[in-house]
Amino acid sequence: MPRPVTLFTGQWADLPFETICEKASSFGYDGLELACWGDHFEVDKALSDDSYVQGRWDTLHKHGLTCYAISNHLVGQAVCDRIDERHASILPPRLWGDGKEDGVRARAAQEMADTARAAAQFGVKVVPGFTGSPIWHMVYSFPPNPPNFLEKGLALFAEMWTPILDVYSEVGVKFALEVHPTEIAFDIYSAQNALKALNGHPAFGFNYDPSHFGYQGVDYVGFIRTFAERIFHVHMKDVGWANSPTQAGVFGGHAPFGDHRRFWDFRSVGRGKIDFESIIRALNDIGYAGPLSIEWEDAGMDREHGATESCAYTRKVDFPSSDIAFDAAFAKDDDLIDPQSYVERR
Repeated sequence: MPRPVTLFTGQWADLPFETICEKASSFGYDGLELACWGDHFEVDKALSDDSYVQGRWDTLHKHGLTCYAISNHLVGQAVCDRIDERHASILPPRLWGDGKEDGVRARAAQEMADTARAAAQFGVKVVPGFTGSPIWHMVYSFPPNPPNFLEKGLALFAEMWTPILDVYSEVGVKFALEVHPTEIAFDIYSAQNALKALNGHPAFGFNYDPSHFGYQGVDYVGFIRTFAERIFHVHMKDVGWANSPTQAGVFGGHAPFGDHRRFWDFRSVGRGKIDFESIIRALNDIGYAGPLSIEWEDAGMDREHGATESCAYTRKVDFPSSDIAFDAAFAKDDDLIDPQSYVERR
């Protein structure tokens, strides 16, 4: 069976919930990955209003849609970040409060735990999101980083997130970190460090998104195979990067997205450089059967056009794995019963 194709609503949070449901259905999607901002999914209402969860499902079903995940990237960012004025723009006032770091972090941590409870009440098993990072600002080691900077940063990450993840385990929900610049994990090496810092916490895994790896030079197909048991959710998102030197390099030069002088930029799915066929083959190999959730971003394209074509492209590129060797017709009868034995003897 083909995997369901869903639309992450994070880039559509300016639209009311009913409107994005109408549009996603018309674009051809099977469901939505609901962002916990705008009015798409409000954690506090889900936990305080008995009718809220049912109302969300009623609206989804009205438009022929389902949901497999709710995402709380913005609040998760504040759990481990060094808090500054930028965070006021991504947090609701009740979490920002007076803006003092310890308070903001504590309230964000509580909200991320409550997100697990809300997800369980809503009936979904995965919460993709961000963790923030106390050491991202030290990613380029100058002035030289002290010898224990990484250990201290990972220890703080574990201190903040382990109690949150314990709640996820209690309610039967997984947290899927979107490995991404500015997070505690942004490539394979740092993802391994994060997992080790948490002692392999069973509720912690990854929201796989290749767009954040390609322009960094990270093996984005290898990520799937490295963390096969920890791929809890998948974003379909594309990125393009230049074939020759540019004015703004990998770090972006503070040029805005969409500026032609950048080395890289996000693209509508299928229009960048990500090899999605290799991704699908790797997902088949690890047995991932969850949704393919399109996180649509392309500064140079109308988003409704892009979301529609991305849905069609994703359906085209996805395919099921085989349960028999392609040349099994040449095998003996007992090999047809156990194709692996035939492969091993070859």
